[in-house]
Amino acid sequence: MPAIRSHLAPDSPHRMLAIDQRSALILLLVASTLGVMAGPMVMPVIEILRADLGLTGTEAGLIVTVHGLAIAVVGPITGAAVDRFGIRLPLVVGLVIYGIFGTAGAILTDYTALIASRIVFGVGAALVFTCTTTAILTMWKSPLRGRVMGWRTTATSAGGVVFPLFAGTIASLVSWHAAFAVYLVGLPLAVIAMRVLPKRPVLAPSLGGNGILSMLRKPSLLGVYGLFLMMAVLVYSIAVFIPQRLGELGITSPIAASIFMAVMAGAMSLAGLFYGRLRRILSKFTILRIAAACWTAAYLTLGLSDSIPVMILATMALGAGNGLGFSTLSLFVGDLVPERLLGRGTALSATVFFLGQFLTPLLLGPVMHATSINAGFLGVGAAALAIFAALCLIRPAPEVRG
Repeated sequence: MPAIRSHLAPDSPHRMLAIDQRSALILLLVASTLGVMAGPMVMPVIEILRADLGLTGTEAGLIVTVHGLAIAVVGPITGAAVDRFGIRLPLVVGLVIYGIFGTAGAILTDYTALIASRIVFGVGAALVFTCTTTAILTMWKSPLRGRVMGWRTTATSAGGVVFPLFAGTIASLVSWHAAFAVYLVGLPLAVIAMRVLPKRPVLAPSLGGNGILSMLRKPSLLGVYGLFLMMAVLVYSIAVFIPQRLGELGITSPIAASIFMAVMAGAMSLAGLFYGRLRRILSKFTILRIAAACWTAAYLTLGLSDSIPVMILATMALGAGNGLGFSTLSLFVGDLVPERLLGRGTALSATVFFLGQFLTPLLLGPVMHATSINAGFLGVGAAALAIFAALCLIRPAPEVRG
């Protein structure tokens, strides 16, 4: 981390800004834990919440994922805001919305009101996700960009260890309502962001729409967004259905469910920690193939096994694949999207990711209800296997490491 200042791109606007780069990096890494973990932070209490409110499995799953619909809808708007106003203002607004509306579940007892609060909360999560990703892709260039993106993945997944465990523990000691208090962390982060991020825009304003249309004509970029969509299904199939699967096996403790999320996040964290080293020796396509192999092995194992230790090992493999995949796909966006449109390009990745998150319980819930949770896991594993086969057939051009 001490070498970060010297590795900033020579033409980076941040060289002319009187800010503490290290403080900005720490803030961005901490804030990065919030966007992706918005749903899994309440996953450990979802089974208790479902029983308390008398909800179906699909209705309960929407509490974990409905904010993804809001992110998908407002994603293009948040991206345009970042391209126009820079990182600081949209991030501060996003963190305030995140903290206030995320915490609303601590006092709400009506399902409709809870869903409404989660939708507004999704607007804040969209801003947080887009701002943190765009900031990292613009502030650091190769060869350090891959390392910083790996740190971002590690920070995100470390939050995935701490937040679900804390939420599960506090829910066990108090009630499922108390778990929503975790979202209050957004408010102090908003205050810090006001102090350490620049006032003026990071990116040059770009108000035209033709660039976006031209960008979306790239088959490679559409493929990247498709993989973001698949990753959402991979992450949230576990978040939504593992508690129900554990319930089938007679395990209903929130802490038990949170352990699975913590194990997945821990493996993801390790993958991010070593990601910079991997990028020095492996291409992004090779890393994606490894990630797809992990996804395939994880879900096929989850679909075939009733053993808790084996399921935990499969969840670890899934976490490793997610860590490699998330970092690599984010770097692909940075490579394929012009910098003047990077806010919108990053926001589109959030749109497809969280759209997939929202659709996961709606698509898989009825299938699993009609068959079994194991059958649903096998279906996801088959889709991951198809992705792995497709990636193996593609022969990309040589690339620069970093």
